[in-house]
Amino acid sequence: MTDKRLLRGARTRRIALDKAVDIASLESLEGLSFGRLAAESGSSKAGLQTLFGSKESLQLATVDHARMLFNDFVTRPALAKPRGVQRVRALVERWIGYAEKPLFAGGCFQAANLAEFDSRPGPVRDALVRTQRAWIDLLSTELGRAVAQGEIAELDRDLVAFQIDAVLRAANTEFRLGHEGVGDWIRRSVEGLLVPRNRLRA
Repeated sequence: MTDKRLLRGARTRRIALDKAVDIASLESLEGLSFGRLAAESGSSKAGLQTLFGSKESLQLATVDHARMLFNDFVTRPALAKPRGVQRVRALVERWIGYAEKPLFAGGCFQAANLAEFDSRPGPVRDALVRTQRAWIDLLSTELGRAVAQGEIAELDRDLVAFQIDAVLRAANTEFRLGHEGVGDWIRRSVEGLLVPRNRLRA
């Protein structure tokens, strides 16, 4: 009986968090409430409060769930590619699919929530910042490998990682506005930053 209750609890939690990430991508994490989530997930408000405790705990669980889904859809498939410039391109390509599809109802989860919490110290901001830093660090690491492997010219890898992320955030807005051709804009913008070493010598 205990095992069945645990399985039911885990299933209820997953269903609730799948709804929570969509709500938060549309209205930010401030739009989350136990009542709203109960109505959209088919769970009871009391049951959700038992599972998550406080609104802040629910917000943190939602950030973690969004990060897990993002990693499953974007990061892990891209990491199957060879290190360096191929992996950078794969990360960007997977991100295009993530935002264009989109994985979350409101598009990029980070873009929807960082602007809301970047000036609000606390655990939710810290969790969002960790996710953001991990993404930028991954891009920067692979750019550094591309330079070390002679695939692209010397560059400030942290700056270029920042620039790629800035392009993706701007593109997220364009996707939400329904503009066509945004994916191609992203690819062209990123390729403009990845200057092959032999082209620089020529």
